[in-house]
Amino acid sequence: MRPEQRRQAILRRSRQSGRVEVPDLADELCVAVETVRRDLQTLEDQGLVRRVHGGAYPVETAAFESGMAYRAQNNVPQKRRIAAEAVARLGDAETVFVDEGFTPQLVAIDLAELQRPLTVVTASLPAATALAGCTWITTVLLGGRVRSGTLGAIGPATTAQLADLVIDLAYLGANGVSRRFGLTTPDPAVAAVKACAVASAKRRIFIGTYAKFGISSFHRFAAVPDFEVLVTDTGLPAAESHRYTALGPSVVRV
Repeated sequence: MRPEQRRQAILRRSRQSGRVEVPDLADELCVAVETVRRDLQTLEDQGLVRRVHGGAYPVETAAFESGMAYRAQNNVPQKRRIAAEAVARLGDAETVFVDEGFTPQLVAIDLAELQRPLTVVTASLPAATALAGCTWITTVLLGGRVRSGTLGAIGPATTAQLADLVIDLAYLGANGVSRRFGLTTPDPAVAAVKACAVASAKRRIFIGTYAKFGISSFHRFAAVPDFEVLVTDTGLPAAESHRYTALGPSVVRV
């Protein structure tokens, strides 16, 4: 197997499994672990995977984006802590936007448990479902074409509704957060919805695990200084969090 073929096989496996381990790849491909490490380094240099101790996980790109099933099985304790911290920063907001994605869905669940009057706007079917039974919350589900992977609405109908709103606080996720390129996502239609939420909100809180940082995807929808706080987990090194803080927002690692 040529190196290019081997690296493509590694990339396919990482996208299927969500994470690959160096020893397993070495056994499967019948090569030395050093060869696998070099291949992973090449794939990381190309922005296709992110190396971690003992292995790597895929970076989401214009050609690849994980679905809700995968997101609901990975780093769940960290995502629950992130959601709880983000909701604790609700303040006196009365109107809230909740993004599509698994961590925003956890935010919706935590908002429901506050049992205080709120109007929550969302393009996410799972988030709307989490809020639908709460008589103290007015849930506004934006219309549009529903994405099969994330069950979020996109398209002109979605952005037109959102553009007419003035929202106190928006909880937003991203596929990548970079000091140079800002907040990005693979799908331009998703980026359009997120950009509308950024423009419509008085305050904005980013929610996402450390794995999102240092990554850039296909389409930018916001700059780092657009946010008052970035809520992530302790996997983000303190030194790196200080670099993001220098751009304007607070960085909270939970």
